[in-house]
Amino acid sequence: MNELNRNQVNFYEITENEESQRLDNLLIKILKGVPKSHIYKIIRNGEVRINKSRADASTKVEIGDSIRIPPIRIATTEEKNNIPKTTFPVLFEDDYYLIIDKPAGTACHGGSGVSFGVIEQLRQNLDHKFLELAHRLDKETSGILILAKKRNALIKLQELMKNNLMLKEYYALGIGVIPDNKRNVKLPIFKYTTKSGERKVKIDHENGQFSHTIFTVKERFKEFTLLSASLQTGRTHQIRIHLQSIGYPIAGDEKYGDFASNDLLQKKGLKRMFLHAYHIKFIHPITEKNIEINSELPLPLKAFINKLREE
Repeated sequence: MNELNRNQVNFYEITENEESQRLDNLLIKILKGVPKSHIYKIIRNGEVRINKSRADASTKVEIGDSIRIPPIRIATTEEKNNIPKTTFPVLFEDDYYLIIDKPAGTACHGGSGVSFGVIEQLRQNLDHKFLELAHRLDKETSGILILAKKRNALIKLQELMKNNLMLKEYYALGIGVIPDNKRNVKLPIFKYTTKSGERKVKIDHENGQFSHTIFTVKERFKEFTLLSASLQTGRTHQIRIHLQSIGYPIAGDEKYGDFASNDLLQKKGLKRMFLHAYHIKFIHPITEKNIEINSELPLPLKAFINKLREE
């Protein structure tokens, strides 16, 4: 791998091992310690170029391509030491995977205005030569999060998820009463960036990727429905945008929710988005053992459900 001097412009030549990678993924790998938000910013601003031409984050690099990389600010030792020492409840661990119960309000990784997340905290506090997120949860989503402790374990698990061989279920509280007990939502999702740099998704039948969620009603209340959402595909903000699009946005969702309802919910005691990853089931891709993990609904969400039952 080319040696980079991060205080000056670098020209990085693509080798056989890096062929066909996305530009953003390549930069994330070679610019370790640089916030992802900064990497996406320099791509958007045209400071990163492939063979002297502007490129998108999704552009695939080819052997022999010359990548222009501008001077990069990296985190100082002092900033790294500011990452607090935090432990997370461990739901499962072996030589290949670490599965934790992530609290709401904690990002999976640094970036987009967040200086650190779960992965940075665990890398600092645990003695692992390799530790990577196998998937992600939104900052305000709680529940089951899988990390890989070996690269081959990461690749095998991501292949398993890509082929829909892992059951992933979430609890979501929708605003409104859904009449049918089960609903298949198949709406294509398109990712985009707002002028302010915020990354969002929308339903787009022309440009969106196929996305499928199965919603099953668990309990109905006067003005809400508790649902189990089973992901058949793994798109960004999939459950949130699918529920919004069928008219039942998630309670407390500040990005895709009903903002007037969210204000009322705050006063009633719901201080966060009601979305929780509660169940996964898969065959361990290396040991071939059956893995089934459950995470209980956090106490604040349990308390809110009990309030709804009393109404």
